[in-house]
Amino acid sequence: MTGRHVPIGDTRLYVDERGQGAPLLVLHGGPGLDHHMFGDYLDPLAERLRLIFVDQRSQGRSDRTPAETWSIGQMAADVSALAEALGLERFSVLGHSYGAFVALQHAVDFPGEARRTIVSCGIPSARYLEHVDAHLAAFEPEALRAQVKSSWERESSAQTEAEVASLLHDQMPFHFADPLDPRMIDYERRTAGGIYAPDVLRHFAQQEYGAIEVEERLGRVTQPVLVLAGGHDRVCSRPAAEAMLAGLADGRLVVFDHSGHMTFVEETERYLEVVAAFLEGR
Repeated sequence: MTGRHVPIGDTRLYVDERGQGAPLLVLHGGPGLDHHMFGDYLDPLAERLRLIFVDQRSQGRSDRTPAETWSIGQMAADVSALAEALGLERFSVLGHSYGAFVALQHAVDFPGEARRTIVSCGIPSARYLEHVDAHLAAFEPEALRAQVKSSWERESSAQTEAEVASLLHDQMPFHFADPLDPRMIDYERRTAGGIYAPDVLRHFAQQEYGAIEVEERLGRVTQPVLVLAGGHDRVCSRPAAEAMLAGLADGRLVVFDHSGHMTFVEETERYLEVVAAFLEGR
């Protein structure tokens, strides 16, 4: 693993590269997290690809920028700027959760710049987040309901990295298909070392997590897009994935029937094979 800062104009983004081959820019979720959220789960792809894990604008080890530059549109533009700075003539993009919002926005705003785009547990419009409150109100087991609900409420007021770490821990049962999945413990161990940005999290939590709205513009996208969805995802639902598929000229949808929002953790082997097959044109 080699980490470094890459200047992209008004800031520098921190990237961590693994492997060789066709480049894949990997965008983390959150917002307010960093590339550590993927742990080592995607590392087997480095046998076939050049994985470029990105700490997005003002997050992780990337340089700080003014809050007025924190938007999905700007972070999508950062993807193109980073590819140019790295000298990548042909590259693909994979984004998970909030990173999927950025990856999809990039595909819409800069059609064809990426060779292929992977939207992993994303949405094309903020209206697909309206169901989250209902899922929180009915969350089972009931013994965890207050803990999980509180974790979402604390996102808009978190002040320290410790507070972010705490709410992420409390929220994790909501993101697995099985709220008692023992792999949550292993996930936290394998993703240790992250640098959290509570101010970035607060910023987006107070405005619909960037208020993505590209559903009516998906037809602009020219490259193949792989949409990955968890069958039990309580945040980025299957209907949102199906809406993306309906709007894309060249879209493919894969649903992970045994997963919630953490598809790359809950069904790792299949996730890796699906991603590799898509990027290799299989």
